[in-house]
Order: sequence, then C-alpha cells, then structure tokens
Amino acid sequence: MNGRTTAGTNLDTVRRHNLATVLGMVHRGGPLARSALTQATGLNRSTTGALVAELVEFGLVLEREPETSNRVGRPSPVVAADGRVVALAVNPEIDAVTVGVVGLDATVHRRVRFPTGHVPTAQEAAAIAAAVIDGLRPDLTAASRVVGIGVAVPGLVREEDGLVRLAPHLEWAEEPFAAELAAATGYPVLAANDASLGANAERLFGAGRGASDLVYLNGGASGIGAGVIVGGEPLTGISGYAGELGHTLVNSSGVRCHCGAIGCLETEVSQRALLAVLGMPAADNDELSRALAAAVTVGDSAVTAAVTAEVDRQLGFLATALRNATNVFAPELIVLGGFLGALHALAPERLPALVTAQALGASAERLRIVRAELGGDILMIGAAELAFGPLLAAPAAVAPVSV
Repeated sequence: MNGRTTAGTNLDTVRRHNLATVLGMVHRGGPLARSALTQATGLNRSTTGALVAELVEFGLVLEREPETSNRVGRPSPVVAADGRVVALAVNPEIDAVTVGVVGLDATVHRRVRFPTGHVPTAQEAAAIAAAVIDGLRPDLTAASRVVGIGVAVPGLVREEDGLVRLAPHLEWAEEPFAAELAAATGYPVLAANDASLGANAERLFGAGRGASDLVYLNGGASGIGAGVIVGGEPLTGISGYAGELGHTLVNSSGVRCHCGAIGCLETEVSQRALLAVLGMPAADNDELSRALAAAVTVGDSAVTAAVTAEVDRQLGFLATALRNATNVFAPELIVLGGFLGALHALAPERLPALVTAQALGASAERLRIVRAELGGDILMIGAAELAFGPLLAAPAAVAPVSV
C-alpha cells in the first residue's frame, strides 16, 4: 500500500512538473506547434496532448489549427498562452504611479500613468494604484482570470514579503507596500526591485533573449538601477539586494549621493540633468528620447551645444560604470533601458568604444551594448512576470482570483 501511494505521488509530481514546463514554454517562447513541444520536452505525443488538454481545461492556453503547413499529413495544432489570463503591474515613481494590465502571452493590454505632482508616500502610492485598478475593472471584464499584482519598486525590496527596505528617491524606508496594496485591492501582491524585474523581462522577451549572462541598467526619475543575469539566473544576493550599480564609484571628486557616498553613478548620470538642459520640467522616457534626438539634430544651436555637452559628459561617466560591470561580470550583453537607452541611441558606436577602451580585453572582447527593446512596457512586463511566477511554477495548484 505504501509503495502504491509513493508511486502515485511520484507520477503526480512528474505531471505537475510537465504542466509547468509546457506552460512556461508557450508563455516565454510564444505560440508553438504541439509537435514542437513534444520534440522540445522529449515526451511522447499522447503525453504532450494530455498536458495541453489539461492546460486548456484550466483556461491557461489556447489551441488552434496552424494557418498554413507544407508538411505531409495532418498539421500539428498550435498552442498559445491565453492572453485573457492577466496580471496587474504597478510601478511607483517620484512623479507618478503607473499601472498596467499584462496578459499571460506578454501582451500589455493597458498602461495608465497617473502623475502625482510630488513624491508620493507609500500610503498615497498604494491608494493611487488601488484607485487606478478600480478604474480598470471595465477593461478586466474581458479577462478570464486575474492572477494578482506585481510591483516594480525603485529601491531595495525584501524578497520574502515585499517589504520596501529603502527607496531613497521615494523617501520610503521599511514600508510594507505589498501588504498595503493587497489590503486595498484584495489581490495577492508580490514586489521586487524594478531594475531586476526589467533585466528578467529583457532576458525573456526583449533584447536579451538567448543571452545567459547580461547586465541591465535602467535610468529613470528615481535614479539608476541594475539587474544582473549570470548563467541564465538572476543574481539576487542576500534577500534580493544585489545589483546596485547606480551606487558604484565613477567620480572620486564628485558630489555626495543620498546614499552617503561620493561620486556614485546616479549623481553624475541623471534624467534630471538632461531635462534641465532641455528646458523640460518633466517627461516620460519616450518624450525624453524624442526631445534629445531633436535637440542634437535640428534644434537651436545654443541648445544643441548644451545638450551635446551634457550627453557627452554623461556618456563618459556611464562608460566608467559599464567598464566596472564588464570587468566584474564579463557579460555577453549590456542592455540599457529608460533614459540610458536614449543616451546610447544618440551615438550607438561611442559607448561600446569607450567601454572597450577601458575594460579588460578578455572580458570585453565579445561584449555587445544594446538598447532595451521593450521600451515603456518593460517594467509592466517585468512586474507581471513576478505576479505570474506562482502560476507558472504550479499551474494546477494556483486557484483563480476573481476579477
């Protein structure tokens, strides 16, 4: 009797593992033919078919006939993650709270940026996010399932409970933001550092697809954050605090950072300085990118000279930080998001040349530096991926959450 119980348990464990494998493949890789899933997993056709049928029953994937096929015989059905299964994404910043609705197929259905006009407290940010989510409920009626909320925080977040230990630009310390948002919305909430989530999003769905070792740096209103992928896995450090490249030394004669150190990267490379030289009070990443491009090409000559000088100055300090990251991590890819991506796009050949000239030759010989592909959706997708995590790990075990 004990032997039969153990055998049954083992078979059920294997089934659950295989369900997670198949769902993860179509979630991260996009629609796949059932025959391709069979080949990739090494399972037989009947087992793959049974797993897909179970995921269809759970409402997590859709199965359709292929549009065309040149192969002899019956074409293999295509399996896709169901975009009606959604996660909510929240990103509090110093000047706004952004909320998104993201499908299991990585489609961003909605993105709403709510300007605050001031640095919001954790309580204000939670209330704003909850109000925006409440306003999105008509959009959520098209969803078959809402799995919960993922939060991308510009600061240090404790992995196990989403406690914001320190978000200096937001002036938050020891804030139970995830718990407050869960209480305000009724949804389960997970939170993590914004740059770490951005790194994971680019690795899975953007410029970092296929890269096992990459460094992602994001520049935003709250400074510069970074996420590091080593051997295909996020580098988290103790409790998820690794990757603070924004606080690496780039100028020993620089100014004091809010963290207490002198000459941190984010004191020398900042969105605020770019907005000031452009004469803009505020802008999102897309607006800033367009303004920079216009200023250095067809703008007023005095403005062009000022903007060009500031861009050159910031690129120089950014190159020093990327040299450090290259020497420490030897990545195959550095991905730049936010205003850092806009800086790089102005002169795509300059930053790689500066970094290569400074870094160890062996570490930089195969390095590529690229702009993030996901644009303004990156933190929405990254935060949603955090919320989808429990479902992807155990498709049969995670109960639906009502819309």
